[in-house]
Amino acid sequence: MSEISILANDESATQALAARLAGVCAAGDCLLLQGDLGAGKTTFARGFIGALQAAPEEVLSPTFSLVQSYMSKGGYEIFHFDLYRLKSPSDLVEIGFDEAVSDGLTLVEWPDIAGAALPKNALTIRISFGENGARNFLFSGEENTWNQRLQKLKVEP
Repeated sequence: MSEISILANDESATQALAARLAGVCAAGDCLLLQGDLGAGKTTFARGFIGALQAAPEEVLSPTFSLVQSYMSKGGYEIFHFDLYRLKSPSDLVEIGFDEAVSDGLTLVEWPDIAGAALPKNALTIRISFGENGARNFLFSGEENTWNQRLQKLKVEP
């Protein structure tokens, strides 16, 4: 397991970190965003998706729609899921989760409900509150898939 921890001092730093991660991701990758309400999952997703979008478009929270999709510069779809309101993994079928994970790049807020439907090589991003509005990011993923890519996050742009 490959793991690194990075501190973002504010919302701008969170979005910059997300954009750096976007630069090392592609179709087929799945990012699992974990953290308490208000920790910054959607803020991180906005920075990530914004860095990859083919055309600038507002990145909306999928809290009520459950999923939003965007086209990337690379021609693949980016799917942003919020599973908070789902009751069981069987609900994933109705929102096209399996297809999205196999065909596009996916970001999943509240991923625990998906259970075994999550890819084994997904990157887990745990966001926690730091001091003075800062956020702590703990990135962990399968060594072969994520080690070299995560090392690139340590270097400031």
